[in-house]
Amino acid sequence: MADSASKTLEDQPPNQSSNPQMDTKTAEDVEKSKQDEVKSENASKSEGEAAAEDEEEEEEAGECGFCLFMKGGGCKESFTAWEECIEEAEKNKEDIVEKCFEITSVLKECMMAHSDYYEPILKAEKAAEAEAVKELEKEKAAESSEQRNAAASSENSTQHSGSSGKQDT
Repeated sequence: MADSASKTLEDQPPNQSSNPQMDTKTAEDVEKSKQDEVKSENASKSEGEAAAEDEEEEEEAGECGFCLFMKGGGCKESFTAWEECIEEAEKNKEDIVEKCFEITSVLKECMMAHSDYYEPILKAEKAAEAEAVKELEKEKAAESSEQRNAAASSENSTQHSGSSGKQDT
């Protein structure tokens, strides 16, 4: 019997399968393989573009929300130059305000020119300036009060020591 079964298998053409599901999977595999080839060809054509995008995404992934916001508006170049100035000043332990004054001014002018986009930052900056002015005024008032108290205290001790000298005589 084994001999008759093997003759039946031998009678079949070599590329035919006795399982129709296997034929379907094979056709699907061939189609998928063709699609993969097309994708591979397209990927190799734009490989340089993809690498540049990957670098940009990696760079952006590590950035703070503020930086992404600033670069999203019309002042991307000014902001990038400002960022580089700050980083260089920090690295070289230079005075940031002095070193980056001009670039900061250019950035601020750009932000004013694009105030529709940068309005939240400009408002926050204005509020921070107002708060800083308030704090300075408080400090000056406290300093002035301390000076008046010190002067009054000094005057009292002078008067007090002068009056004790009179009692001795």
